[in-house]
Amino acid sequence: MGTIKVKDGTEIFYKDWGSGQPIVFHHGWPLSSDDWDAQMMFFLQHGFRLIAHDRRGHGRSTQTSTGNDMDTYAADVAELAAALDLKDAIHVGHSTGGGEVARYVARYGAGRVAKAALISAVPPIMVKSERNPGGLPIEVFDQIRAGTAFNRSQFYIDITLPFYGYNRPGAAVSEGVRRNWWRQGMMGGIKAQYDCIKAFSETDFTEDLMAIAVPTLVMHGEDDQIVPFADAGPLSAKLLRNATAKFYPGFPHGMPTTNAEQINADLLAFIQG
Repeated sequence: MGTIKVKDGTEIFYKDWGSGQPIVFHHGWPLSSDDWDAQMMFFLQHGFRLIAHDRRGHGRSTQTSTGNDMDTYAADVAELAAALDLKDAIHVGHSTGGGEVARYVARYGAGRVAKAALISAVPPIMVKSERNPGGLPIEVFDQIRAGTAFNRSQFYIDITLPFYGYNRPGAAVSEGVRRNWWRQGMMGGIKAQYDCIKAFSETDFTEDLMAIAVPTLVMHGEDDQIVPFADAGPLSAKLLRNATAKFYPGFPHGMPTTNAEQINADLLAFIQG
């Protein structure tokens, strides 16, 4: 584990485990690199080098009041990849992290990235508009902003229910998973997390997706209540030049945790394929 200081003085925390071909994990909002525990342990045992960072403003990185936008997130990753001299890397992003992967690979990935994976990811764009009629109304994101700004602790407990599909009939609820989500969220800076809502909901990744040439796996649960399936995974797969799509009936947004065995197996098959 370590930190790097990027151009504006922000310190980015990262984990760097093992050796072999590097896999870089990009976490979702408002979490941290700890959200990849199930994947880090699995791929470490399969002989890979694992890197996972806390996005600026999140986890153990600097609680920034500026630079909380997708362009800066991708630039931070580029500085981390250069500092660690990462080549032939696989970049894996969940949710907001999927947007970060798309922008990083499109802008900075040439010569460094072998493959990418977008899991329950926010691209192409989440917010509803004339160009994106299937998106979510801006009022949905305004509610997330209000919950984050004025009642973060309770809001972060409540959102774990749809995040993991724990509000569905017969769901096996894990209080440990819910508390771990809350713990990670509360570690980060409220201003950075507030700003990130705009970044993940209003950034248009269409051009990024069209620019990516490396093989890219698109994984999405069809019962995703956070990043609804129909306006996300299938559209991203169509925009990518070299996409493999894996869609999962009944799986929730947080499927890397709730369905880790299946997700890990499919990720490994794609990486080794």
